[in-house]
Amino acid sequence: MESTTIIYIVLAVLISVIIAFFQYFYKVKKTPKVHILLFSLKALSLFLIGLLLINPKITTIETENIKPVLSVLVDNSLSTQFFKEEKKVQELVSKIKNNQELQDKFDVEYFSFGNNIQVLDSLSFKETQTDISKAINAVNELNEDKKAATILITDGNQTQGNDYEFLSAKNKTYPVVIGDTIQYQDIQISQLNVNKYSYIKNKFPVETLLYYEGKETVNTTFSIVRNGNRVFSKKLRFSPENPVQTVTANLVSNTKGIHYYTASVSNIKNEKNTKNNYKSFSVEVLDEQTNVLLLSSFLHPDLGALKKAIESNKQRKVDIALIQDRNIDLDAYQFFVLYQPNSYFKSTLEKIQSNFLLISGTKTDWNFLNSQNLGIQKRAINQEEEYIAVYNPDFLTFYQEDIGFDQLPPLKDKFGEVQIKKESQSLLYQKYAGIETTQPLLSTFEGNDKKYALLFGEGVWKWRAASYLKEKNFESFDTFVGNLVQYLASTKKRRRLDVKAQRLYAANEPITISAFYVDKNYQFDSRASLELTVTNLETKDKKSIPFSLFNNSYQVSVEGLASGEYSYTVTVKDQNISSSGRFNIEKYQIEEQFTNANFKKLEKLASKTNGTVAYVDKVDDLLKNIYNDASFYTTQKSITKKQSLVDWKWLLLLIIILLSIEWFVRKYYGKI
Repeated sequence: MESTTIIYIVLAVLISVIIAFFQYFYKVKKTPKVHILLFSLKALSLFLIGLLLINPKITTIETENIKPVLSVLVDNSLSTQFFKEEKKVQELVSKIKNNQELQDKFDVEYFSFGNNIQVLDSLSFKETQTDISKAINAVNELNEDKKAATILITDGNQTQGNDYEFLSAKNKTYPVVIGDTIQYQDIQISQLNVNKYSYIKNKFPVETLLYYEGKETVNTTFSIVRNGNRVFSKKLRFSPENPVQTVTANLVSNTKGIHYYTASVSNIKNEKNTKNNYKSFSVEVLDEQTNVLLLSSFLHPDLGALKKAIESNKQRKVDIALIQDRNIDLDAYQFFVLYQPNSYFKSTLEKIQSNFLLISGTKTDWNFLNSQNLGIQKRAINQEEEYIAVYNPDFLTFYQEDIGFDQLPPLKDKFGEVQIKKESQSLLYQKYAGIETTQPLLSTFEGNDKKYALLFGEGVWKWRAASYLKEKNFESFDTFVGNLVQYLASTKKRRRLDVKAQRLYAANEPITISAFYVDKNYQFDSRASLELTVTNLETKDKKSIPFSLFNNSYQVSVEGLASGEYSYTVTVKDQNISSSGRFNIEKYQIEEQFTNANFKKLEKLASKTNGTVAYVDKVDDLLKNIYNDASFYTTQKSITKKQSLVDWKWLLLLIIILLSIEWFVRKYYGKI
């Protein structure tokens, strides 16, 4: 207590005594004995009032016993149910709870884990994934500043998350192994890699990693099936010396749409678990074949160079035609390249409804082009000029890196100033006579649902040849032309409703579908009401669920769907906007792929954390060892607490009682 406070308390005592003395003894000729009582009551009550006004801080020291923490992590996944270990796990948890020695020595915490970790309430053994590393990290962070240990009750088989074998945990971990520890012969598809998309009539690779566990040499067959038809098959031989094989199958996609496949490996002798012998996958086949017409009034080397560059993408087919040919079916083409147009192109430009690329040159009729409302005017004179390309890094229409445009041969065109009348973006500017300008060499235009580009110069065949001389291939030039054609040929418009869903879900896996909805200004609209309708294509059963707003998107989670094929539709209430798709729920359970407990990894985890591993029948010994471990002990912590005297409510009550007694005594003796 501070010295100033002590002085105030002494003054409070003196003032209280002086006031009481003056009231009951000063100038009193005869002092009854009752005055001594009244003096004491008055002095004490006044002192207590003064003490409350001074409000000194009372310091107390308390000692707190801190027990070490024992975290019990229980595997709540389907694999426990698959191994038929539910009863043993329940009994094991009860045994720990009823162990009074552990309860006295530790603060015992109980958690269950699967996809996530949570405080143990009840065990359902229905979690569809197992993340052991997340569970261990969570309790380690929770007890970071405490002496702690962890009992891990699991089969050791993890389906997601970081490998727990390599965790750097400071707390001792004691795994209790559940499940079958006997090693059975087993062959499984451990991994399957495939691109989600393919183009029609293109081959797409399927890479499958197969793993064998056993002591004998076995023969098996790997196959891929679609709609009941085998599309790939290969005989394989496995042995203890050759337990891993990778099979690559090149499949052909002949029809547009989403196709579902099942990869499987035939059963081997004495195989206990066959559910890991197959795995399903899906591929969406896209039909984006683009027919391109390269139209000119005369033959030129540029035509061949452009044809080869555009057809480097196998989804594009180019035909070259002369404008004089009146039998051209324009409706058969989705994209046009107009090479050095003249007045003969007038009817063609009027008929073309799709996007196009226009290339000018020394034979271009600029009087004709200036009258076509293309957004450009060129005051061309009858004089040729060579233009070197200058790359514009601020071009934003689509991504195109600089392939060394300024090192390419110059293009030729008629000399003249170009005036742009419409909004445009220039990828390349002109450089002539050694002077860089902001005159366009390649510009793109977009408006009124049409996109087109203008290249002011002939001689791109020289660009392709120069690209080959520099890099020994045509890739950079062909990619440049491909990017330009891809942007111009694309007719896709931005959709106001964008839905994201997987095409394939494992059985009992949470099905989450998200949607992004924008208003007419393409700004996210949080006011909308979205609904998902899911239909089983076999039973025709329907299920409708509203979306919930989550940050800047809408999300919905669907549960309880049986395996099979489903279609879905997302609709926006009071708007004629919807989006549809399909997904498949396979019968494969990822938690059922294991034949036995992974006791080897659990032993490594225990060894790394200075713990010990135990099996269910040896749990009593494990619990005894944990109890007898001297590194877990109760610590004492001194806590200094400061409390204001004002907080002592009983002191106020005592003052009221003292003043009341004084009043009644004075009233009784007629002093009032």
